[in-house]
This record gives sequence, C-alpha cells and structure tokens, in this order.
Amino acid sequence: MHRSVALLSAVTVAVAGALVSTGTAQASGNGLDPTPARWSATDSWSERRTVLSYWTSRRMLAAQPLAAPAPRRTARSGGPTQGNPWATRGGSAGAGQGTKQGTGQGTPWTIRRSSAGTAQLQAVVPNSPGLRWTDGGAVVRTVGRVFFTTAQGRNSSCSGTAVTSANESVVMTAGHCVKLNGAFHRNWVFVPAFDNGRRPFGTWVASRLLTTQQWNVREDINFDVAAAVVAPLQGRTLTDVVGGQGVAFNQPRQRQMFSFGYPAAAPFDGSALIYCSGRAFDDTVMTRDLGLRCNMTGGSSGGPWFQGFDESTGLGWLNSVNSFKYNFAPDFMFGPFFGNEAMAVYQAAQRTNAL
Repeated sequence: MHRSVALLSAVTVAVAGALVSTGTAQASGNGLDPTPARWSATDSWSERRTVLSYWTSRRMLAAQPLAAPAPRRTARSGGPTQGNPWATRGGSAGAGQGTKQGTGQGTPWTIRRSSAGTAQLQAVVPNSPGLRWTDGGAVVRTVGRVFFTTAQGRNSSCSGTAVTSANESVVMTAGHCVKLNGAFHRNWVFVPAFDNGRRPFGTWVASRLLTTQQWNVREDINFDVAAAVVAPLQGRTLTDVVGGQGVAFNQPRQRQMFSFGYPAAAPFDGSALIYCSGRAFDDTVMTRDLGLRCNMTGGSSGGPWFQGFDESTGLGWLNSVNSFKYNFAPDFMFGPFFGNEAMAVYQAAQRTNAL
C-alpha cells in the first residue's frame, strides 16, 4: 500500500537569490562518500547585506505551509551507521557559561537518579502533544526560525538550533530545510528567539550549508539532517550572543525526548515556540527514524529533539530534528536517528570558517 508523507516546511511567493554548490557526491562501492555535501550560501559581506535587507518582518510573517512530495528512497537506502556514543555539552550565554567545545563521550546527562542509582528523566509535562513553551531558559534563545527562498522563488520557513561548536557559528536543522526536490535553497537566515515578527538577537545569514550525502543525492528521509554555518553579526559569533545547546550522536533509542519548533500551519501561526515531550519510539512503517507523539505542523521542520533536557535551565543534548509526518498519522512526528552521518555533518560544520 502506498504510504504518503508530508515534510514540515512552509512557503510563500518571493524573489530568489543565489546559491552555488561546492560539494558533489562521490560513489564508493554500494554507498556514498562519507564527507558531507556542502554549498556556499553567501561569499561576501555585500551578498549578506542583500540577504538581510530582503528579509523584512512582513516577508517572514507571510510564510505558508507546503506539502512536500514523498521522500526519495532506493534499494540502496538503509539506516544510519552507528558508532561509539559521542556528545558535547552546551552552554547558555545568558547564564554566563559561555560556549565551550566539549569532548565528552557516553550517554547524555539525566535530570535525576532514583534511590537505586538508575538514570531517570523527569518532565513537568512528560507527555505533551504540543504546548507553548513558557518556562524560559536557554532554549528560548537558542531555538529559532529559519527562512530561505526555494529554487521556485518562494519564501519558506523551518526551525533550527544554535549548538555549541568550535567556530561558535553552527545551526542544526533538517536536510530539506537546505535542499528539496533536487534544488538548493537561497537567502538562508536564522532568527533565534523569533517572537511574532520580533528578532531580539538579530538575523544571522548563512555563509555555508551542509547535509548528508544520502539526503543530497537521493533525499533519503533516514538522513534528513543539515547544518548551517552563519556569519558573525556586528563582530560577534552566534553562540557568543545566544549560547549553544549540546549535541549527542549514537545514543540509545526510546528515551525521553523534548521536541521544539515554530509550527506555522493551523492551528499554529509561526509566532511562538511550541514543544512536545514524551518517550520516543521506533518507526516501523517505512523508515529507521524515531517517533514522538506531537501535533506540531508545517514550519517546525528542523526544530530540535533533546535528550536529557533540563526544564530549569532550558539546556539539553540535540539528538534528532523534526523531519516528517505520515498523512495517515498526523499526531505523530518523526526525526532521524543521529548516527555517524549526522555526526559527520556537525563535525564538518564546526570546522568551517564562518566568513
């Protein structure tokens, strides 16, 4: 039986900019080059000023949801490769911790431990299907809306997260938020803490975009992961201004998760940060993804899934991103497992010059 899915972008008509590919996929046996695909989003301050002037609040607020085609999967498609657990802890600029590159390994932190010493993640609302986040903390500063122009000349919105990194300039999001239907997006910007058109921490223009080769070549939904490297703004780097969340790869499945995003389709309008929470489960329909009960809609794509999320600080380990929903199961969200391929995207992004 044919299974249809919907990715979670949002679009409206506008003017297109320029994006040049600087990476090509190389076949290697039955697989692909493990080096992430990357593109130049902007090459000069002149281009970045043009992108900044293009994104008026009116254009941002005009974004509308788009139902994207079914993911492209082939006989060679498989799940992410899994290696040793690896994680780096984030920090909140607002809390004075700064952003520090970590080298820790193992599973993410837990909020509390039982009397027997076993790890237990606890949540104020442990099974939220979609509520407005009102508790503040670092998540408000580090999560934001992503805006770009598609190859068809339409403006689109996704969500993204500022994460701790060596260059202090990395935003993690979904693969289809940088490339979709074989075409690259342009005019790519990140707006942390977006609030009904207000941009309290400015608009950050991407200089480089990266995604997995599996998404770049065949748009395999199992690898719907991407990163953007954003240029400094007024002489400061992104996580120096807003802080950065931790990231974690090759972690255990079926753990408690918190998902965040800026859904823009009804009953939401893209003006507020929404979250879902619960224990993740494995998709058994057609992907190797993680699932979570969540009613977020178009525009939430690329928003973070956190393991070990601490509601008192708003910090956690980004361990997946909002990717897609099955049309026959609109109350469930799915996100890719963060294995070696997702880790390679992050590692390449944090080594990239932001200028």
